[in-house]
Amino acid sequence: SENFFNQKFDSEGIDAKYTNFEIPSIDKIRNVINENPNLKGLNVTIPYKEQVIPFLDDIDQMASEIGAVNVIKFIRSKNNTLKLKGYNSDIIGFCDSLKPLLKPTHTHALVLGTGGAAKAISCGLKNLGIEPIYVSRTKKDGAITYEELTQEVMDKYRVIVNTSPVGMYPHVDNCPNIPYELLTPNHICYDLIYNPD
Repeated sequence: SENFFNQKFDSEGIDAKYTNFEIPSIDKIRNVINENPNLKGLNVTIPYKEQVIPFLDDIDQMASEIGAVNVIKFIRSKNNTLKLKGYNSDIIGFCDSLKPLLKPTHTHALVLGTGGAAKAISCGLKNLGIEPIYVSRTKKDGAITYEELTQEVMDKYRVIVNTSPVGMYPHVDNCPNIPYELLTPNHICYDLIYNPD
């Protein structure tokens, strides 16, 4: 994220700097805020998109519906009191980039993963008129497993979105365990990972 956003700030002439803060648990978020008084906001990533919510003062309606936050806006009052408001930007970029690719045959989607990003993507898919189902490594309510991805399932679910960290740096040679031989030119495969590009 650090390189990605700093290049973006530079190319768009935005006077800002993006810094990564690796924390061992979400309760350390207050330490990050207290030790960096010039922060204007934060991004939140795996695995804290859901866990961060109790640390917020307010949450945007869409983020509340999704149940996950990936952007925190810092709102400072005149007496310098800090208020943290959570948003979810995953859904906006996803919907805007997927919409032009959709055809009438894209009515169902497989959402690989069940975390905070998966919830945002499912919400976005529903907004686009596509019925999502989660795919998990383990059996869970409301999800199917990778072993259940049969020919029949793959024929019906023609949009596949990877919201899991599989394939993310440094494990760039890993890929989701889907039956690639069942993919057709009518499938859309979408990966949320941008590290590596």
